[in-house]
Amino acid sequence: MAFDTRIPFRRAAADSIMPLGVHAGLWVENWSPASARFAIEGAALAGYQLIEIPVPDGEGSLSPDATARLLDEAGLDAVVSLALDPQSDINVDTAGSDPAPAATSARGELRLLQAVEFARAIGANYVGGVTYSAMTKYAHPATEASRANSLDVLTRVAAVARKADVRIGLEYVNRYESNLLNTAAQTAEFIAELGARDVDNVLLHIDTYHANGEEISLAGAVRDAGGLLGYLHLSESHRGRIGTGSLDWTGLFAALAEAEYRGPLTVETFSPAIVSSATRDQIGAWRSLWSDPVDVARESAIFLRALLAASAPLTTTDSDRHERRMSHS
Repeated sequence: MAFDTRIPFRRAAADSIMPLGVHAGLWVENWSPASARFAIEGAALAGYQLIEIPVPDGEGSLSPDATARLLDEAGLDAVVSLALDPQSDINVDTAGSDPAPAATSARGELRLLQAVEFARAIGANYVGGVTYSAMTKYAHPATEASRANSLDVLTRVAAVARKADVRIGLEYVNRYESNLLNTAAQTAEFIAELGARDVDNVLLHIDTYHANGEEISLAGAVRDAGGLLGYLHLSESHRGRIGTGSLDWTGLFAALAEAEYRGPLTVETFSPAIVSSATRDQIGAWRSLWSDPVDVARESAIFLRALLAASAPLTTTDSDRHERRMSHS
């Protein structure tokens, strides 16, 4: 049976062709009960239709069941994200006699499966991020063996995710944070290799911050992604408040309209005034370009709705809404 690769939503995002989302890292540094409520309620009040939740780690995080209840109360949809690290890298050669790479890959596969389970438990149908390699500075190019292992792991993970009606997103990043996928064209080729293995629930995820540094243009990245494009992170050239950097937002939205893109547009901006020290150090968020999450979330939503109004219809017709809700009820 053919698999519908478009991410299904059941709450506020079900009413929109391109629902607006916001990364939880804009609001909070962890997923404690108080933080989760602040992020979910804040996102809803700021006019967003979904929130991206990194897989919680550590004691004290709100449970999946309680997270789902908060989402229901706010009427907000959710997606899930994660980035593998050097201790859970699946972009490794496991064929040699050294058992360490195989153990590292196994940890990565487990983290991916746990992310799929977390998504299922909170009623989300998408797990995206740096799911194919570690998000780290590699000292060498990827090898055929490490690429093959990444494909093998993702083939198994995608099979489990498909049974849970979850799509896996591959977010390519800049050359300093992965040696495997750095452009939309590379990622599309990688997904085609998965397709040759009968994997049909993997989507291409563009992050405008990373694409700005690796692509000839954001519009070109959209064209290279083609119909595989399923999710976007909207992040400014300096990772601060969107609309205040050097990105060609008008060109991007024109390309999305031309491609008839139908999927989430998620604001991703980070400030060391909000994120944890570990996140700050991982992404190099050394400067505070903003400090008030309520203000930056509200202004970002206004900026994006103006772009949408100028380039493409924001919502589906009533009949489309009804049909979509019924198909996923």
